[in-house]
Amino acid sequence: MDGVLLVDKPAGKTSHDVVAAVRREHRGSKVGHAGTLDPFATGLLLVLVGRATRIQRFLMALPKSYETVAQLGALSTTGDPEGEITVTGRVPADPPDLPTGQVRQRPPAYSAIKIDGERAYARARRGEDVEVPERVVQVTRFEQTWRDGDRAGFVIDCSSGTYIRSLVADLGDGYCLELRRTAIGDFSVDDADPSRLIPLAEALAFLPRVELAGEAAKVAGHGAAVPHEGSEDPYVLLTDADGPIAIAEPRGDTLKPVVGFRA
Repeated sequence: MDGVLLVDKPAGKTSHDVVAAVRREHRGSKVGHAGTLDPFATGLLLVLVGRATRIQRFLMALPKSYETVAQLGALSTTGDPEGEITVTGRVPADPPDLPTGQVRQRPPAYSAIKIDGERAYARARRGEDVEVPERVVQVTRFEQTWRDGDRAGFVIDCSSGTYIRSLVADLGDGYCLELRRTAIGDFSVDDADPSRLIPLAEALAFLPRVELAGEAAKVAGHGAAVPHEGSEDPYVLLTDADGPIAIAEPRGDTLKPVVGFRA
């Protein structure tokens, strides 16, 4: 059992809860996920089963799409409804100035980022002052879709590693009242079906493919580099008639497998 499940995570459940449920169903298989969602958030979670756990980093690097409802004129210590709320009455302009392109942001203290080997949220919950390093992210779409008094809806397309809670907080006084992940790369929450396991070849359709046969396929299956013309792509999927062999990295005039699926 190898593949990717598209799950529409409900509010109130952690990503770990979803993974645990899948693990119980697929006993004996390794199970993981490609990018967590906060408990209050809903939407697309990619659950990886079997050898699909080997492609976690490639799926996590895909761009994401979100819809969020912001509560304006108030601040939250966590950037969401689960924090301490302070009503300020200071509401951003309508429409607000919404940054796109390269955006410098500081992830919230209540995030899963590790600081000195420990999750930032664990330190924050103990009352420690948490200084999370700034990062540069890419925001390709940031639009206000509606405004009703002190609430507003936004749609956001962004790079991996973007914190929507920080984007909303940086608009002025506001926090995420609702957050929904609608897409990861070409995977859409509209296609979520926890009963359908997407095969590896289909899940890796975003990678360019190189077809191998005979001795070259056998060699690549054992992790050895195979000759190939230079490629500008950072990674390619090596396949043969039996399906995916490996994800390979171009190195000069060869393709070197970095993640194998045959062993």
